[in-house]
Amino acid sequence: MDEAILQFEHFGFQYNAQSEPTLYDINLSVRRGERVLIAGPSGCGKSTLAHCINGLIPFSYRGEMSGSLRIAGRETREESIFEISRHVGTVLQDPDGQFIGLTVAEDVAFALENDCVQEPALHERVARAASLVGLEEHLSHAPNELSGGQRQRVSLAGVLVNKLDVLLFDEPLANLDPAAGKAAIELIEQLQAETGAAVILIEHRLEDVLHRDVDRIVLMGGGRILADAAPDELLSGSWLRENGIREPLYLTALRYAGVEIRPEMAPRSIRTLRLGEEEKARVRDWFAAAPPPPARQPRPVLLEAKALRFSYAGRQEALKGVSVRAGQGELLAIVGRNGAGKSTFSKLVCGFETQQSGSILFHGKDMAALSIKERADRIGYVMQNPNQMISKVMIFDEVALGLRTRGVREEEVRRRVEETLKICGLWPFRNWPVSALSFGQKKRVTIASILVLEPEMILLDEPTAGQDYRHYTEIMEFLVALQRRGVTVAMITHDMHLMLEYAERAVVFSRGRVIADADCAEVLTDPEIIEQASLKETSLYALAQLCGVADGRAFVRRFIDYERREQRP
Repeated sequence: MDEAILQFEHFGFQYNAQSEPTLYDINLSVRRGERVLIAGPSGCGKSTLAHCINGLIPFSYRGEMSGSLRIAGRETREESIFEISRHVGTVLQDPDGQFIGLTVAEDVAFALENDCVQEPALHERVARAASLVGLEEHLSHAPNELSGGQRQRVSLAGVLVNKLDVLLFDEPLANLDPAAGKAAIELIEQLQAETGAAVILIEHRLEDVLHRDVDRIVLMGGGRILADAAPDELLSGSWLRENGIREPLYLTALRYAGVEIRPEMAPRSIRTLRLGEEEKARVRDWFAAAPPPPARQPRPVLLEAKALRFSYAGRQEALKGVSVRAGQGELLAIVGRNGAGKSTFSKLVCGFETQQSGSILFHGKDMAALSIKERADRIGYVMQNPNQMISKVMIFDEVALGLRTRGVREEEVRRRVEETLKICGLWPFRNWPVSALSFGQKKRVTIASILVLEPEMILLDEPTAGQDYRHYTEIMEFLVALQRRGVTVAMITHDMHLMLEYAERAVVFSRGRVIADADCAEVLTDPEIIEQASLKETSLYALAQLCGVADGRAFVRRFIDYERREQRP
């Protein structure tokens, strides 16, 4: 692992359309067989760095490069993007931007066909790649028939069919359920062991990536490398918190208990964490001193779905008698494995599809006769893929669209749009075209376009996917403020941190059914629910067990209550 396959030396880059550089004096080496995590807040230069590695800069995104970037010993500016692609494979954050074929099999086979790989070797390699990512039964499906997480796996399989020097993953976990994300990290480790390739991961979900070891974490900020260190060293300090990166929950709990995090504790993962008796006692004392959380008060029912059944044409039943309630002013999470029926349920609520049986009541009245527009006046829906929602060229006009179509006075439109853009962290981009934004920024635009309408209920499909911790927190605190004013917020999410931090209750889907409706601590400490719904046990529960706390579920509940009461009053 001594040979540097990737070498930045005093590298800088400035886009032609911008007045200042995006990258400054980058010095970074990545060796064969090394696994490197690149972290940093939105706008820090992570995506630009990735585009330099895979050749999109300078061949698609024009600008001025300085310094040196060598891949496999050759300067990238002297290579074609085709030659670079023989060394670097990329899995994009937005999987829809990577599809070529009409079916999953065609898409996975695309690179092999370009290399004139003959049958049956082509079929064998496609089948192997599809099997590795769990898509062997979906090879004949069109990519747009798959869930967001399944489409992400198609992109991964399309890279895995070739042997490459560098595997570059841009937020590979963004659309995967927790168990699938865990499996993806394990798969990346396995494939690296088999191929010897260098792996570079750009990801906000730090704790999930560290399910398996990485050699280094590169922390970026303001277009520069702020730190390049081993995970134990970086997690022990304050670098992550100071730069808007969410640390693993078990480390946050240790800090609340007054435990000093040191590199020799191996804090990179809950499975490696080593605590002495004094540290364990501090955790137990903190738990004993924390008051029990207040009992959850019942709320008047706003939305009630009763015994919903639905099947897509020619396919098996997607919803099998689903019943769900949402209270007025409640913030609830809808969770479960990819393809479990969560998005289908939201489509029925919003009127995009019509159930074969069952009913949906709003304020106790059946919504069957209401049009999509009439439902939208009551329930705002933010889709998982922002590209499916955006219809205007400019950001301001996109956020203002719903108000203008409803005949709101332009003065009021401007006031509400400007306020919402500030809340969603989009104010600096208010005069930008949507096409100039990253995938995560587009996501914020779609959330803003719904929030500005002030509906009674907001249904969000993966609201924080692709968001850094600062923007994640801004969006969620805004949703909490809405909730406190009586707005019901329902989130479809794979982010277990998000669920624990903000949701009062979790509705768990599995194979078209609701298998649990309980508080979040109960869901994430129940092995049967976790397995059925492809969730992941919270590291807080594992920390409680490590420290000898008798009631791990109560420990998780008290952590959640402490966060809400003391840290987010």
